[in-house]
Amino acid sequence: QVQLVESGGGLVQPGGSLKLSCAASGFTFSSYAMSWYRQAPGKERELVATITSAGGSTNYADSVKGRFTISRDNAKNTMYLQMNSLKPEDTAMYYCAALSKYWGQGTQVTVSS
Repeated sequence: QVQLVESGGGLVQPGGSLKLSCAASGFTFSSYAMSWYRQAPGKERELVATITSAGGSTNYADSVKGRFTISRDNAKNTMYLQMNSLKPEDTAMYYCAALSKYWGQGTQVTVSS
């Protein structure tokens, strides 16, 4: 049974930081490129960041470049998203995905004073 479970979301003030985690099980995690997506109410889903299967290459949306860092630990079957200098416009539900084939249930990030 494939599972992707996100955690680490919450309420943070502008300028603050959060680190999201995505724990994977039920498939060969180390064989899949992984991504973080987000969706704010009333908006289209946005691809935030992607990391290759071995972690050697990453890509980011322009809106988060320089502030967010995607990483993974294949020994722990876990992917991360370190989010710094958070802005109110980063408020969204954040989802992890494996090649858009498997999806997690999401974790809410709210940036507000």
